[in-house]
Amino acid sequence: MTAHNAPAKYAYSDGDPSHTHEYLIAEVQRFLQRVAPGRVLEIGCGNGSLAAWIHGQGVDVTGIDTSESGIAQARASHPGIRFEIGSAYDDLAGSFGLFPAVVSLEVIEHLYDPRLFATRLFNVLDPGGSVCISTPYHGYLKNLALAATGKMDSHFTALWDGGHIKFWSVATLGHLLKEAGFIDIQFRRVGRLPVLAKSLVAFARKPGP
Repeated sequence: MTAHNAPAKYAYSDGDPSHTHEYLIAEVQRFLQRVAPGRVLEIGCGNGSLAAWIHGQGVDVTGIDTSESGIAQARASHPGIRFEIGSAYDDLAGSFGLFPAVVSLEVIEHLYDPRLFATRLFNVLDPGGSVCISTPYHGYLKNLALAATGKMDSHFTALWDGGHIKFWSVATLGHLLKEAGFIDIQFRRVGRLPVLAKSLVAFARKPGP
């Protein structure tokens, strides 16, 4: 992987949950209840706060992230959980084995190569395994609202080092997942009224028993 293709790295100084957790946790909980996995891989675990919550639901979780400070914070705060430095582009199946479920929240919008990420997601799942991923929501009416309120520059800013470089809609994210081989693709828009949603949550399954 070339340096320009590497996922952005972030610094973490504490183990507090991200502000996105307030509207994404309910979707992760719904996902876990539906698929009832014994093990979960979290890609982009940051400081480990979500992995710790998943662990608290009685699920064995492994978290990976490119941020050294995030992994250090996660290990210090949650010593009973496995955290490793790793990339969304890595051969995850080769490094960690297969999982019945994968969770990756607010990661894909930071990636130069989302197709490789989708392939890694697909390959690290057991046959019949499921994935839950989220990304900031973008749609026609939301973009109109941003333009009308003068917030386009702040929302799509190019001045955030390591910020969002891909902007996903239901159509584009659905196309990516279908192209990678996923089936039973479903979406939920969360955080506000659906047309102005903060995040788009995708659920999908790898074919199998």
